[in-house]
Amino acid sequence: MQKITPFLWFDNQAEEAVNFYISIFWNSKIVSVTRYDEAGAAVSGRPKGSVMTIAFKLHGQEFVALNGGPIFKFTEAVSFVVNCETQEEIDDLWQNLSEGGDKNAQQCGWLKDKFGLSWQIVPTVLGEMLSDPDPVKSQGVMKAMLQMKKIEIAGLKKAYEGK
Repeated sequence: MQKITPFLWFDNQAEEAVNFYISIFWNSKIVSVTRYDEAGAAVSGRPKGSVMTIAFKLHGQEFVALNGGPIFKFTEAVSFVVNCETQEEIDDLWQNLSEGGDKNAQQCGWLKDKFGLSWQIVPTVLGEMLSDPDPVKSQGVMKAMLQMKKIEIAGLKKAYEGK
């Protein structure tokens, strides 16, 4: 068991969200499901036997999803960064995670999925380019990235090379 596990609060879409996420990320699965018992149902207002929590893994990372009601919503203050090696991986994740999401919330590799959860889909090479000691290269990459919604590795490389 990992030491820290992200715990995601949904209104009543935990099962739908988990199935959506595990369909997108390989090496992913549902680990366990707990259901509201009589006492939990009475306190939460949820039907007895309905899904309370789902423990799941995305690409080996453990998460828990809760059907907790409409009290809390996701904000951009918390997001999940997905480091990608190739443009193909970026394109696939971007297309799948943004399907049905907020198209106005997309910038600099950030997107909001259809459940309101924020993701950052970034190439691993971005960090290397941004931390280059040559300020012309790193600033060029930053400027290029700030103009992108979905990050394009080729555009970053052109900016890095001063083209």
